[in-house]
Amino acid sequence: MRANKMQHLLQDNDVKFWGNDIWPGNSPDLNVAECIGSIIKDEVETKMLSETEYNRYHEDTLKMHIENVLTSMEEKPELFETLLCSYPSRLRAVKNANGRHTDY
Repeated sequence: MRANKMQHLLQDNDVKFWGNDIWPGNSPDLNVAECIGSIIKDEVETKMLSETEYNRYHEDTLKMHIENVLTSMEEKPELFETLLCSYPSRLRAVKNANGRHTDY
C-alpha cells in the first residue's frame, strides 16, 4: 500500500519512473537466483525420492544430496552463464507479457 502511495506521489509531481504497471519487481522470471534454487530443489527432490523409504527421511541423506547437487553445479559453469546471458530476453519477455507469467 505504501508503494502505491509513493507511486501516486511521484506521478502527481511528474517524476519519471517505472511503476508496477511496467516493472514487476518481484517477478521470479527475472530472478536468476530463484531459477538456480528451483533447479537445486528439483534435483535434490528427485534424488530423495529415489532413496529407500528408510533413508528418504534422514537429515544426513538430505544434506548429502544437497552437497552432491551443489558440487555437480560447480562443474557446470555454462548453466550460470546461460542464465545470466538470458537476462535481457527474460526482461523483454516479462515486459511483453505486461508483467504476467512467461515461459522462463
